[in-house]
Amino acid sequence: MQLTHYPLCPHSRSIRLALGELRLDAALVEEKPWTWRPEFLSVNPAGDLPVLDTGSGTPICGAYAISEYLADIRADHTGDGHGPPLFPGDPDERAEVRRLVAWFHNKCDREVTREFLYEKYYAQASGQGRHAPDSENLRALTSNLRYHLRYVGFLADHRRWLAGEELSFADLAAAGHLSILDYLGLIAWDDHPAARSWYVRMKSRPAFQPLLADHLPGWTPPTHYSDLDF
Repeated sequence: MQLTHYPLCPHSRSIRLALGELRLDAALVEEKPWTWRPEFLSVNPAGDLPVLDTGSGTPICGAYAISEYLADIRADHTGDGHGPPLFPGDPDERAEVRRLVAWFHNKCDREVTREFLYEKYYAQASGQGRHAPDSENLRALTSNLRYHLRYVGFLADHRRWLAGEELSFADLAAAGHLSILDYLGLIAWDDHPAARSWYVRMKSRPAFQPLLADHLPGWTPPTHYSDLDF
């Protein structure tokens, strides 16, 4: 398999984590999301990342479709050493997983991650020249980030994992976003101890280690980024 991704794309990171948890190998091909290359648009007209090429049919576009595909191909392997199910539990529990996946990949992305990425990294990396971040927008984004971290903390305080008793794709989606915000040095972890405890557990999983090795030109992550016990 081949995954077209970008290292600072939260949707891509969630699928990289899912592949790691399910012990599935995929070659990584980097695509800069701001270029809108015709060759990539011919594969996914929406222009969204990630895209999974299984080598056996039409490429699978977007984190939602890919996560459901991976859950389907691993459905018969639960408990045999091939990793945890992405959508565990009964129909109600799986619905809660999907609700939280939408929370992070839609709401958190719209209110926090996407805008921070543009202000802090994408605007400059895309060759738009020197970009002066909008201070008022940054204040609003910081407030939104605190809101989402409090929600993660609330979930972590009341459940073993974010959606319930088992690790699920909800945890991987959340980690995809928070790992990027952490890479950019935007999270005051000391103010959110419950969210921090959950994130420490996520960072300690083998599937997370490739994310901690990501380093983008022109941006050095904080020293605690790759520290498993920060």
